Amino acid sequence: MSETMGRLLAAGLRAEVFEWGSRVVKLCRSAGSKQVIFREAAINAAVEALGLPVPAVWSVQQIDGRWGIVFDRISGVSFAEQMLSDPAAIPQRLQSLVHLQARIHTHVADQFSSLKGWLTTRITRTTLLDEPQRQILLNGLRDLPDGDHLCHGDFHPRNVLGEASQPIVIDWPNACCGDPAADVCRSYVILKLHAEEVAEPYLDAYCQVARVRRQTILDWLPYIAAARLTEDIPDEQRSLLELIRSGDPRLRPSGGNLDNPCLIDQVVRKSSADVCKGSD
Repeated sequence: MSETMGRLLAAGLRAEVFEWGSRVVKLCRSAGSKQVIFREAAINAAVEALGLPVPAVWSVQQIDGRWGIVFDRISGVSFAEQMLSDPAAIPQRLQSLVHLQARIHTHVADQFSSLKGWLTTRITRTTLLDEPQRQILLNGLRDLPDGDHLCHGDFHPRNVLGEASQPIVIDWPNACCGDPAADVCRSYVILKLHAEEVAEPYLDAYCQVARVRRQTILDWLPYIAAARLTEDIPDEQRSLLELIRSGDPRLRPSGGNLDNPCLIDQVVRKSSADVCKGSD
């Protein structure tokens, strides 16, 4: 192609977004991510076919040994930036987010992978919980509904761009088939960790729009929090462990890793060091 890579527009732990002519290219940091990129492109195309507001996929490219996806470029900044720059706009943006997430959840998505399967894999892998604690969580997870609706998997204000009247949802690699309550619970957890002042208003607003009980969403809390532990995001581990405790009383008195501050400190330090070295 004749396009050349332009300036860096955004950067995360696993990918960077660059100008690509009139479009953008999202490049994985790891050179061995071909399968990951093709999977994300296929997921995004499937969501696009449902008529949801997502950036169109144009191609998959290998650039300087790195695999990436070419998307339409979306004008405007994220809802998170809008809410930070104009606190008076927060109620309107929250309503837009709630209605958008509820709209996503109206679609049946049995062609996508299982949300409960994804949670099971993540909980099994976490090293901040010992085996008895993991088994308590895995046994409880089995009793929750499977669901068959589309879940974004990482829906929060930084992944919604543009105007409140025409928002665009980005970053769909975690999209899956499951119970919408679990998807909302993950949004709630992310807000609780990084924008606590809007977490409860968001949850209340979603419950009102979708006509669902708060407890139906909060039933997923220990499982969503435990699965997020494997993402090794600095400064989140202690708060996630508290959310796990609050969501499942059976884990509070355990003598395992949840109550071992020395081990927690070791894991937190290791996670921070890994991020600094770029191992993620």
